[in-house]
Amino acid sequence: MLIKSEYFDLETPTGVMRTFAHRPIQQGKFPTILFYSEIFQQTGPIERAAKIIASHGYVVLVPEVFHELNSIGTILNYDDAGREKGNADKEAKDVQSYDSDNQAMIDWVLKQSWANGNIGAMGFCIGGHLAFRAALNPKVKATACFYATDLHTNTIPNKPKQHSMDRLNDITGELLMIWGKQDNHIPTNARIDIHNKLSETSILFSWHEFNAQHAFMRDEGDRYDPELAIICYQMCLRLFSRTL
Repeated sequence: MLIKSEYFDLETPTGVMRTFAHRPIQQGKFPTILFYSEIFQQTGPIERAAKIIASHGYVVLVPEVFHELNSIGTILNYDDAGREKGNADKEAKDVQSYDSDNQAMIDWVLKQSWANGNIGAMGFCIGGHLAFRAALNPKVKATACFYATDLHTNTIPNKPKQHSMDRLNDITGELLMIWGKQDNHIPTNARIDIHNKLSETSILFSWHEFNAQHAFMRDEGDRYDPELAIICYQMCLRLFSRTL
């Protein structure tokens, strides 16, 4: 399916948030996917991933997750300086600010002529955590989290009872949790703890661990696993086609 790409500057309580939109060129109403990037924002690999999903009949929105901390259009490089800046931004933005970002996108989506009202979420790395965070919103029916960082830490600032894992009872949609066993950002004991906490709830979720490193979906660099990426895109698309 052919797609087109554009961007919109959305007003949020914490400032203007540039949001990239990738959607089918054909007329019709489509489900929307809120797609959260790594700490580097919409890089080439994130844009290409968004377009893959969009080409299957979805409108994919990619927000600039650190819009409060950078000029509009900022993309960080996959290098030491980019990682240092991205991690500093991650440690500077309160987790509840993402809630208002999510709500701003959802409110905007529901006013669009191409939207069918069904909303899902997905994300890589910190974006996996932010997709998980989006699942707290009752409008989000299905969420795919790829190697979600910091669900097991307090690296992202949060107020009492506002850590994402403290709000599991707010999740009403289905979760797809995907991990790499060789991911040094999310060690085995952390994954076990997250799985156990989810298992203690009534959340409908599936859990998949692969022999892969962190960022195995990123289509550049030596950690990229193309075979696994195809498998995981298919899992993600099956979730969305069944629920949205």
